[in-house]
Amino acid sequence: MTKIDVLRRLFLPCFTATATATISHHPTTTKKRLSTSLRDDIRTQVSDQQQQDHDDSDSSSPLVVSSYNPNAPPRSSKTMVIGTIFGHRRGHVWFAVQHDRLNTRPYLLLELSIPTQSLVQEMRFGLVRLSLECHSSPESDLGPISLRSIPIWTMFCNGRKVGFAVRKRTTEPIRLMLKSLQSTTVGAGVIPSSGFDSGGNNGAELIYMRASYECIVGGPDSESFHLINPDGCLGQELSIFLMRSR
Repeated sequence: MTKIDVLRRLFLPCFTATATATISHHPTTTKKRLSTSLRDDIRTQVSDQQQQDHDDSDSSSPLVVSSYNPNAPPRSSKTMVIGTIFGHRRGHVWFAVQHDRLNTRPYLLLELSIPTQSLVQEMRFGLVRLSLECHSSPESDLGPISLRSIPIWTMFCNGRKVGFAVRKRTTEPIRLMLKSLQSTTVGAGVIPSSGFDSGGNNGAELIYMRASYECIVGGPDSESFHLINPDGCLGQELSIFLMRSR
């Protein structure tokens, strides 16, 4: 036996074992394929979940769209304002609404046809409801304007028609009168007229009642002001309603 044959017998088993070991590493390759399949499964699950979420969002989107109605009336809102009722003893009642007591220009100023003495008598019963109503037909010019810009109203006091209410501009005497009440949040009394003349009562004193009101806007055709009576110090309940019928 030559040396070459001896070397072959010695090294051939080594090459055969190496081949066997190489074959035995095939499960590692299989394991790699398994991990790849797991990634594919996870990717498939994520894709399926995204598709399901997309389908759910598509199925819910018609509900969201259908819940929105551009023609629906706005929801009612509530704000706090300052309301001042004033007038001469022998004159008519005025009603001024301010967002801020330091601002002497009210955003709503109405002259009511009810006499001051009649309103005082109504207040003695502790419950006063003033309803200002306006009707606007399709051909009328009052339909598209805001509720506070309507120039004239039909007025009811506790269900009885008592005349009309007219929107007025703020004059300098009214601004001076409101300026004299800047430090007053709630109260009633008598103050100088400050040049305010109503119905030939120039120089006469003004009776006023000032308090906080809850302003409720029910929509473009309804708004109301409700007097907030702190601890019953004013002795009555008062509400003023603005309503427009179409």
